[in-house]
Amino acid sequence: MSPAARTYHHGDLRRALIEEGLQLARRGGPSAVTLREATRAVGVSPNAAYRHFTDLDDLVRAVATEAQLALARAINERVAAMPTGLPADEASIERLRRVGLAYIDFARAEPGWFEVAFSTQDHQPSEGIVTLGDEVVAPFQLLLDTLDEMVEAGALDAGRRPFAEWACWSAVHGFADIAVHGPVRWQPAPVIDALAASVVEAAITGVRGEPATAAPAAAAAAGSGAHNSG
Repeated sequence: MSPAARTYHHGDLRRALIEEGLQLARRGGPSAVTLREATRAVGVSPNAAYRHFTDLDDLVRAVATEAQLALARAINERVAAMPTGLPADEASIERLRRVGLAYIDFARAEPGWFEVAFSTQDHQPSEGIVTLGDEVVAPFQLLLDTLDEMVEAGALDAGRRPFAEWACWSAVHGFADIAVHGPVRWQPAPVIDALAASVVEAAITGVRGEPATAAPAAAAAAGSGAHNSG
C-alpha cells in the first residue's frame, strides 16, 4: 500500500492524488502519471478524481508544480550554504553558480521529477518568462531574481541583463538533460561533476561578457574520463 493510500482520509483527496502522482513521476516520469494509477493507489474510483481535477493534464500540471517547488527548495538549500563574508559582487556570482549546479544535481538525483517539472507550461509564456497557471515557475523565478541581484551588486552590466535568463537556462538545462538522458550519463560521477562545473562557469562568463578562462581541474577531469571511457 502506498503512503498516499495509508494517509488518505476524507477531505484530503486532492492532496493525496498529487502525492501519489509525485511518486509515480519519481519512478517513471510524466508518462507514468495516470488518473487510474493514482486513484487505485489512493483507494478510490477513477471518477472520484474528477471532483478535484478536470482531466489528466490538470493532475499532471499539479504534480509538475510540486516538482518545481522541490527543485526550488534544492536550489535554495545550496544557496543558503554559501560562505559568508564575500563582497557583494562575488556573492551574487556565487549565487548564480550555485543555482546552476543545484539545478543539474537535482536533475541527476531526481530524473523523474525533473522531467515532469518541465513537461508542461502555459502555452503562451507571458513576457518571455516561463509560467504555469499564469504564475512564474519557482526555479525560473529564482534565476530571474539572482540575475537582478547581480546587476544591483555590479557583477552584471544592466545592458546585458535582458534575456540573460535564457542564455543561462539553455546552457544548464541542456547539460542537465544530456547528463540524465544522453551519453554523458555513462561517465563517472566525478567527470559529470567537472563537466557541470565547466558548463555553469561558461554560462556565467557568457552572460557577463567576460573573456573565457580555462578551468584546469574541470578540463583535466573531463579529459581523463573521456580517455578512460574510450
